[in-house]
Amino acid sequence: MKTKAALVERSAGKWEVTEVDLDGPRQGELLVKMVASGLCHSDDHLTTGDLQLGHYPIAGGHEGAGIVEEVGPDTPEWKVGDRIVMSFLPGCGRCRWCASGMQNLCDSGARTLDGTRADGSFRMSLDGRGVGQMSGLATFSQWSTVSVLSAVHCPDDVPLEVACLTGCGVGTGWGSAVNSAGVRPGDVVIVMGVGGIGINAVQGASHAGASVIVAVDPVEFKRSTALRLGATHAAATMAEAMEVVAPLTNGQGADSCIVCVGVTGGDHVAQGVDAIRKGGTCVLTGIGNMAEVGIPVSPTMLTLFQKRIQGSLFGASSPSRDIPLMLELYRQGRLRLDELVTTRYPLDKINEGYADMHAGRNIRGVIVHEH
Repeated sequence: MKTKAALVERSAGKWEVTEVDLDGPRQGELLVKMVASGLCHSDDHLTTGDLQLGHYPIAGGHEGAGIVEEVGPDTPEWKVGDRIVMSFLPGCGRCRWCASGMQNLCDSGARTLDGTRADGSFRMSLDGRGVGQMSGLATFSQWSTVSVLSAVHCPDDVPLEVACLTGCGVGTGWGSAVNSAGVRPGDVVIVMGVGGIGINAVQGASHAGASVIVAVDPVEFKRSTALRLGATHAAATMAEAMEVVAPLTNGQGADSCIVCVGVTGGDHVAQGVDAIRKGGTCVLTGIGNMAEVGIPVSPTMLTLFQKRIQGSLFGASSPSRDIPLMLELYRQGRLRLDELVTTRYPLDKINEGYADMHAGRNIRGVIVHEH
């Protein structure tokens, strides 16, 4: 069949919406009619060259939700009409990592930045060339063929336009606080960057019982949104944040700092490490240029103050467990999703959506597909 999709033809290219050919599902796969897709900063890194992929062209989008249109042969437990959220990280349930409760590190995610299937094959093509699918999904496409390892059932009463956010942004931010930082009741937490990821780290820290949550962002709109969604304080800079934290901690610093800057560099991590107390944790959630290395932190100071730098992929979540958990929290009114969606765009306006993200006008832009 034919489907309209947003592609990047080469590293540091621009989103181009074009028609591609799409194969139907094989065993263990689903043909999905996409309903909505979040405009995550990770996909934007494809157009800046910060993320280098193993194959081009590639159809973008890794945060989406839709409806099953066709089920591959010999694929039990799924049926036409199922509503699903797609996790950008698949989970096989059998490898060492899944068995250890670390489904976000599943071996099946090895081709997340390649865009091909495990056997190197493609389901999308353009003029006879294979087209990769970002995270094996390509949620910036009207239809897509995806693995059941990336599909999670969505309750009928949760709108797919907000449910899609749990496939990446919400789980990544929320889990960065709850899982990776291990926020406990009474903690003092700094969240550096409160866009589509950091705003959910604020929600996660609030759910975990933090007594002080300082949202740091240069954009006033994002700071005010964070204050509505659980932050107790807001600051434009880390220096301002420390003016809040220091008097509350005997000058020792926050229990944790969660770094969610859109394009993260070593200096951001160093600021986060400086901001935490003895034995504190700096969680690195944002990503930047893959080619850049180096964090200007003294190893001796790490040792003497027993501080920890903790990477966090998808908030150390297990998608098949945590996406339903987050959807249930939303149904109970305890996790805010509707408030995260600032603007909705048709697929043809994807570049406008990312321009709005760069300008700080959105917490999360969402593509709503037209069929």
